[in-house]
Amino acid sequence: MLPATSNYLLKNGRVPESLLEMKSIANSASTITTTADRNFCLVDLEIANGAIAQIIPTGTESLSQLADIPMVDLQGGLIFPCFVDMHAHLDKGHIWERSPNPDGTFASAIDTVHADAQKYWNAEDVYRRMQFGLQCSYAHGTKAIRTHIDSAGEQGTVSLAVFTALQAEWRDRLILQAVSLVSLDYYLTPEGEKLADKIAQIGGILGGVAYMNPDLDKQLDRVFSLAQERGLNLDFHTDETDDPESTTLREVAKTAIRHEFAGQIICGHCCSLAVQPPDLVTETLTLLKEANIGIVSLPMCNLYLQDRQSGRTPRWRGVTVLHELKAAGIPVAVASDNCRDPFYGFGDHDVLEVLNMAARIAHLDRPWENWPRTVTTTAADLMGLPNLGRIGVGLPTDLILFKARNFSELLSRSQRDRTVLRQGRAIDTTLPDYRELDDLLQEDSAVETASIQTKPASAG
Repeated sequence: MLPATSNYLLKNGRVPESLLEMKSIANSASTITTTADRNFCLVDLEIANGAIAQIIPTGTESLSQLADIPMVDLQGGLIFPCFVDMHAHLDKGHIWERSPNPDGTFASAIDTVHADAQKYWNAEDVYRRMQFGLQCSYAHGTKAIRTHIDSAGEQGTVSLAVFTALQAEWRDRLILQAVSLVSLDYYLTPEGEKLADKIAQIGGILGGVAYMNPDLDKQLDRVFSLAQERGLNLDFHTDETDDPESTTLREVAKTAIRHEFAGQIICGHCCSLAVQPPDLVTETLTLLKEANIGIVSLPMCNLYLQDRQSGRTPRWRGVTVLHELKAAGIPVAVASDNCRDPFYGFGDHDVLEVLNMAARIAHLDRPWENWPRTVTTTAADLMGLPNLGRIGVGLPTDLILFKARNFSELLSRSQRDRTVLRQGRAIDTTLPDYRELDDLLQEDSAVETASIQTKPASAG
C-alpha cells in the first residue's frame, strides 16, 4: 500500500537502464549499481507533490535526511514509466463477437469491418467501444495513445466528433492523438482537402493507407502538399502485405526527400520489407534515414494476419526488419494496433502484452539493450511528447510498479497485480466488464461479410 501523503520514498526499485535519465541522478551516474545483466539500475525515488524529486542510487548515501517521510520497500521490483501506445484503432475495437473474421485473412478483415461500419457505427456505438478501450488502456498503465480513425465521408464526421469528445473527457488522464485513415486517392478529391482541413482544426495527424497503384506518386505528392500547407505531421500505413513487390514505404521516403518535408513522418507495418532482397532493403533503409522517418511495428496483428492461408501453416512471422532498422539508426517503436476486431481477434489494450509478444516474435531479448524504449521513450518522442516514456527528476510520477524483478519474471506472468501511479497516486486498475458492451454485440446482429467492389479506405 502506498502512503496517503504526497511526499514519500520508493525504495529498492529497479529501473530499466535505457529508461532512466542519467543526468538527473543524485551524485554521479558512475555510482549507479546495475544488475548482473546490466539491464536495470538500482535506485530509490523520492516522490513529492506528484513529481520525482530525487533519484538516489540504492545504497550510495544515507537516507537519514528522508527519515521523516514514509518509505515503500519495492524489494527489487521493477519501475517503468507509463506506456505510450502510438498506433491503435480504437474506432474498430471490440466488434469481434458481432463481426468475426470468417477466415482470418487481411482481405476478409477489410470487408468485415466495412460491413460492420455501414450497419452499426453511429455515434453511440463508436463512443462506447472507444471508451471501453480507453478504460482498459488507462487501467493497464498507458499515458498516451495515437489512434487511426476511419475518416472517409459521413463516417469520418461521426467518428472524428466522437474522438474529440473523448479527447476532452480524458484530457486529465490520457493524451490522445488522432490520425485520419483513408486510402490515399481520397486526398485527390475535394472531400480529401476538407478532411485535411478538419485534421488541422482538431490538431491531428494526416494519414492514410498507401497501396501500390499507377497513381501512387501523384497521391503521395498531394498528401505531402496538404500536410505542408497546414503544418501537419504524417502517419502512413505501408506495405501491410507479404508481397515483395509492394514498396510503398520506399516511395513515401522518396516523396519526403523530394518535398524536403520538415515535419514528423511515421510509417506503420512495413511487413514486405522483411521479404524483399537484401540490396533493396539496404537502399530503403538509407532512404528512410535520409527522410527522417520513424517506424512503428505492430507485431501481434501482423503475426495474426500475414501469411495466413487456409489449411497451411504460416512460414513467417509477419514483422518488419526491426533489428536492421534499429542498427541503421532509424527510430523504431512497437504498438498494439487492433483489439478484438476482424484484424486481430484478441488483445486488451495492454502495452505490456505488446512488449511481451514483440520480444518473442522479433527476438528482442538477447540482448535487451534499449528495446524497452519501443513502448516508452521512442514512442513518446515520435509522438512529440518528450517528457513521457522516461524516468527523471522533475518529471511527473506517472509510473508502473511491478513485483517482477527482471524481464523473465515480468514477461512470464500477466502482471495484473501491477500498481499504476498518476501524479504519485495509485489509480484504480479495475478493468471494465465485457458485459458493458453486450447490448451492442447481440448474436442476432452478426454481420455477413459484404462483397466490396472497390478497395475500401480501412486498414488495420
